Formats: sequence, C-alpha cells, structure tokens
Amino acid sequence: MQSIGFIGAGTVGTALAVKLREKGYPVVAVASRTRASAERLADMVDGCNGQNNGQAVADVAEIVFITTPDDAIAQVAAQITWRRGHSVIHCSGAESVDILEPATKAGAQTGAFHPLQTLASVAHAIKNIPGSSFALEAEEPLLSTLKKMVNDLQGWWIELKPGDKVLYHAAAVIACNYLVTLVKLATDLWQTFGASPREATQALLPLLQGTVNNLGSVGLPNCLTGPIARGDLGTIQKHMAALEAKAPGLVDSYRELGRQTIPIAVAKGKIGEQRAEELKKLFNHN
Repeated sequence: MQSIGFIGAGTVGTALAVKLREKGYPVVAVASRTRASAERLADMVDGCNGQNNGQAVADVAEIVFITTPDDAIAQVAAQITWRRGHSVIHCSGAESVDILEPATKAGAQTGAFHPLQTLASVAHAIKNIPGSSFALEAEEPLLSTLKKMVNDLQGWWIELKPGDKVLYHAAAVIACNYLVTLVKLATDLWQTFGASPREATQALLPLLQGTVNNLGSVGLPNCLTGPIARGDLGTIQKHMAALEAKAPGLVDSYRELGRQTIPIAVAKGKIGEQRAEELKKLFNHN
C-alpha cells in the first residue's frame, strides 16, 4: 500500500489522516504552517511524523494530500519538487485539478478528493466523514485508488469532469450553509414572541431532523409538506401580512423561496397548474 502524507493539518487533513490510518493506510508524514500543528496531527496517527515543510512530506510519501485553505493550494503545489510516482491530491470543493499543474508537469498524477460534509471541528469531522459522499476528479490509475479510499470510508463517490466543481460546490453551499441561514431567520422570528435563539433552535431541531429523514426516506418531491404543497393561499397571505408588519426584511426572501417551491408542489401532484398560477400571482404581487 502506498505511503500517504498531508500538507495542511486543519480540520479536513486531520480527519482524513485519522480515518485513513484507522482503515490501514500508512499515513507517514504531515507538515503545516507551524510545527506545533503538524505535531498535533502526528500525535493522533500511529506512525506519522511531523515535518518542517511540504517538501519533507513529498520526500517520504507517495500520495500527498494538500489540505491547506483553498487559496494556498496552488502556491503549495508550485513550491514542491514533484516526481513521477507521486500522486498529488487536493480537497477543495470548488477548485479543479488544474491548480495542481506544477505537479502534473513534473509527471505526477493529480486528483481532487472532496468530502461533501459539514466539518465544524476536528472531532465532528472525524465522526462525520465516514459514510459521506465524495467528489472525485482524477484519471486512472489514481481514480481507482481514490474510489477505494471512499469505499474504505464507507462512503459514496461521484466522479466530476473538469468544469463541474464550481456548480457542485454552489449546490453544497445552498444545501448546507444556507440551511443555517434559514434556521437563523426562523429563530429571529421566534424572538418576536419572546423566545430566545437557543430556545427557538431547540424547538426547531426535531422539525429539521424530521425533514431530513423525509428527504432520505420519501425523497423529492413527495417529502414536501406545508401550505404550498397544499395550495393553501389563505395561510400564505397571512404569513406575508405578518412578515410585512413584524419582519419586513424577510418578505422578499419568503416570496422567492415560495416561488421556487411551487414546482416541487406541482411535481408532488397535490396541486394543479391553476392553483400553481394562483400561487405565483400571490408571491409576485407587491
């Protein structure tokens, strides 16, 4: 089995190093911006040694993961002397393998390996990465190596073509980051009737978890519930009137989300085209 090294000892690099070592992969070296952070990762992984710089990692590892912040990946790739036999992989969600061009020119194989997961801390990342989806970009034989890593992590992979990554990453932002934004907006509304943000979040969590469960078990579009799915014009009118009075800054967001939800309701089959048009008029009315 090929030896593995990491350049970058942040959340993603640490979690991948720990989980791959648990699956039997020889993780032998790590470097980071500071020797202390490299040593912290190395202490968590049997057989791994902290190094002073990325070149020292590349000198001892056959597969090198660059797990720095996205803006530093190209610079790191350009600073290292690569060789044939190296496999160089970054974990950016938005960048393609093009930013690893210095490694490609040196004869190394290059790839991208992005865990489609929310990684709020090292502990959460170590827990959440197994079973995640991974976006892969590479050519054979590296592609098969990356697929095996995903399988060993009990994950699911999708192979992306050059040019796919930006919209792939935008989709991840919408599904993950903007969900946090939506919950924040919902908890703000709870404060209008005296609930604290913490109380509101705790109250909404079972609803959120139930929605996620329905997405997994029932799927789109049948998991959609609520007034748009029912074509309930009266309730929506009341919502918008109350928002105009108490939270006018949310009206435009409510309208746009409503417009985007109408096709899902139609696909579910609970409302027809006539009611869909009535909903569109309601959301478009100023």
